[in-house]
Amino acid sequence: MAVIDKIAWIHLVEGAVLSTRSKSKDVYYLPGGKREPGESDVDTLVREIREELSVAIAPDSAAHLGTFEAQAHGHATGITVRMTCYTADYAGVLRASSEIEEVAWLTHADRHRVSPVDQIIFDHLRAATSLR
Repeated sequence: MAVIDKIAWIHLVEGAVLSTRSKSKDVYYLPGGKREPGESDVDTLVREIREELSVAIAPDSAAHLGTFEAQAHGHATGITVRMTCYTADYAGVLRASSEIEEVAWLTHADRHRVSPVDQIIFDHLRAATSLR
């Protein structure tokens, strides 16, 4: 079984989680992406968030929140995505860049608008944090 290894940033503000929608995609994803050869989780987190949202993640503040797996959205049946999630502080102003079309603050009520693995993460966040 093929597994897509991804790293995601969980950023909660006032009960909503930061999400992004890439150009030509029909669902929202937590910001982040695939690791490049030789990168650690935190290296990937820092690079992906800089590329997608133009902010600088503070590497020393990164804290593992959980790892989640589900069928990969838009891929053949049996291809799963493993999303390793981190919280972290950042510096800068959040803005969509690179392949990101839109930045949105979503709540659990928006669960149907995100990828399958993100739905699992939204459920976890609602149970464990302040996600509305």
